[in-house]
Amino acid sequence: MKLSEPKVVTFWISVALVLLGLLASQGTIPALAAYAFWLVVAGFVLLALGNLLKDL
Repeated sequence: MKLSEPKVVTFWISVALVLLGLLASQGTIPALAAYAFWLVVAGFVLLALGNLLKDL
């Protein structure tokens, strides 16, 4: 399995998703509280895909 470095944009979008999920789970962003878990999962999946796929 050959891994590649994700693009900078992909990395920062995944970081933003994870941070939004963490803030939502702590109650800082109540509108996203119901989706907190899925925001974190989406951020980590995006980061993993950025490592697995060459042009992401």
